[in-house]
Amino acid sequence: QVQLVESGGGLVQAGGSLRLSCVASGRTLFTYRMGWFRQAPGKEREFVGGINWGGGRTYYGDSVKARFTISRDNAKNTVYLQMDSLKPEDTAVYYCAANGRSSTYSETRDYDYWGQGTQVTVSS
Repeated sequence: QVQLVESGGGLVQAGGSLRLSCVASGRTLFTYRMGWFRQAPGKEREFVGGINWGGGRTYYGDSVKARFTISRDNAKNTVYLQMDSLKPEDTAVYYCAANGRSSTYSETRDYDYWGQGTQVTVSS
């Protein structure tokens, strides 16, 4: 079992930045591919980004490319999501997730464990 806890969400003005963290406990993160998703009210959960075990490969959803950066520190059992140039449409609850068996990243079914989410609100 892996427990994931996100933090770092909050209220920010458009154009600003936030850095989300996801700390894992229960098992080392090194054995998991990791991902970030987001869900706005009334919408489906959307893939934001994914990162492989060692952090050498990253993947992003089209709506966040060139603005968001995912990274990980396996020694700290932590995954990060740096969000820059934020837009009001980035407002959502952001979730991190751990993928222990699938070779793909962008579908929710690829992931075994989920955090509780952290709210990000971007004002215009």
